[in-house]
Amino acid sequence: MRSVGTVLSLVVLATMVATFARRWRIPAPSLLVVAGLCLALLPGAPQIEISPEIIGLVVLPPLLYASAEELSWRELRAVWKPVSVLAVGLVLASAAAVGAVASWLTPLPWQMALVLGAVLASTDPVAVTALGRRLALPPKVQVLVQAESLFNDATSLVLFRVAVSVAVASAAADWHAASTQFVVLAGGGTLIGGAVALVVTLIRRRTEDPVLETVIALVTPYAAYVLAEAAHTSGITSVVVAGVVLGGRGDRLTNARIRLQLHAVYGTVVFLLESVVFSLIGLALPAQVRALSADDRAWPLYALAIAGTLVAVRLLWLAPLSALVQRKGGIGRTNWRIPVVLTWAGTRGVVPLAAALSIPVTADDGSPLTERPLVLVLTTSVVVVTLVVQGFTLAPVVRRSGIALEPDHTEREEASARCHLADAGIRRLDEMSELEAVPEVVVDRLRRGLQARLEHARERLDENGGAAESADLVYRQLRRDLIAVEAAELQHLYDEHRISDTTRRRLQRSLDLEEARLADA
Repeated sequence: MRSVGTVLSLVVLATMVATFARRWRIPAPSLLVVAGLCLALLPGAPQIEISPEIIGLVVLPPLLYASAEELSWRELRAVWKPVSVLAVGLVLASAAAVGAVASWLTPLPWQMALVLGAVLASTDPVAVTALGRRLALPPKVQVLVQAESLFNDATSLVLFRVAVSVAVASAAADWHAASTQFVVLAGGGTLIGGAVALVVTLIRRRTEDPVLETVIALVTPYAAYVLAEAAHTSGITSVVVAGVVLGGRGDRLTNARIRLQLHAVYGTVVFLLESVVFSLIGLALPAQVRALSADDRAWPLYALAIAGTLVAVRLLWLAPLSALVQRKGGIGRTNWRIPVVLTWAGTRGVVPLAAALSIPVTADDGSPLTERPLVLVLTTSVVVVTLVVQGFTLAPVVRRSGIALEPDHTEREEASARCHLADAGIRRLDEMSELEAVPEVVVDRLRRGLQARLEHARERLDENGGAAESADLVYRQLRRDLIAVEAAELQHLYDEHRISDTTRRRLQRSLDLEEARLADA
């Protein structure tokens, strides 16, 4: 991407498409890929050249960090055994299957077919997390899908490096060295990520400046990635470990005001990066296809066959594993819908594209790697197929599987938790009132507020609370209208120079927070 104007135009386009995707309730990554493809096919469309350094260093760290922060540490401990099996065993099986199919079906020699298999062997954490946000999956299933996509990159990266060394140097694969390299990459990345998380924890505990906290949060994934890569370990693993550790401790490191700001800033950064990177995938494919030779025109058939191979291998691997896990959990009848959902959630995305772009242009002897363009096209096209086909159909598959959590389940769980919180607050107030440590007028005011919250939560738990729910909806709508009136009056006071800008901003922030609470209620 040579022109700054092209980059800015791409940001605007991607933001618009992602906004419409949210409004239409369809997967933003899938729609962005389609939009990128359509744009690239228009006459006069800009020639987009994606740099592996930009994807690997600028885009991936914050997106991986944000995905890792969303992982539940408690749920991750519960599924670490199947995650380990998938992160190693399934990656090896997928790479071998894709390599065999590519070597048999495509013009690629077995060395480059192995490179292609290693590139596409792991699921993509960025795509999986972006698609999974819209789904009401059970916590353990959601964590299993996300954790697998986050931790299988170390295995895939080792395979990729071994395969590239074989293809570039035409040497035999040294699997003993590969196993040692896996330990160095994964273990070193884990240690560096943990060390970065420890240092950041110590700093953030002593920091109360919102601006400094925001800067630290934005720099953390880049620090973890750069330090790990400089030590010749896995930068991806380092970022993931740092994100998981800090994500589980975030509520103890900052106050509510700073957390609100960090959530807003990081949400904006992730939204922009995801919007741009998924549209880039669609934009890159037509240019890569034009670079193919005449002998590679059957690439659509190759891509579909490889995508089908990935789905088939994943299902054949997950079905017995899921049956074993369910049997150990005491489930009498095996639920085969779970492996189907897990299989369909295994999309490819940004990480395979970055790996494919880093393939050398020439071999060690200086001869060009003529198969590189076909590997790039097959990688990008498989990514496009998984994002479009699986992305657009994942939500219906989850709904038909019957494993998705119903909205009523989530609402009742939240209402029950609110009851417990209000009860705990009332008990504490009773203790303080008995000790006469607080003025009675203050205790009464706090008790009235907690009682109102408790009654509201109990109304939501009531199975026959249709009228109460209707009244609650009316209340929220009227309160929003009143907030709009108050905001207009606030602007009127400011326009008449009766209040300062500082006062206006502070009061507007208070109204915004109340409106946000009404939307989340």
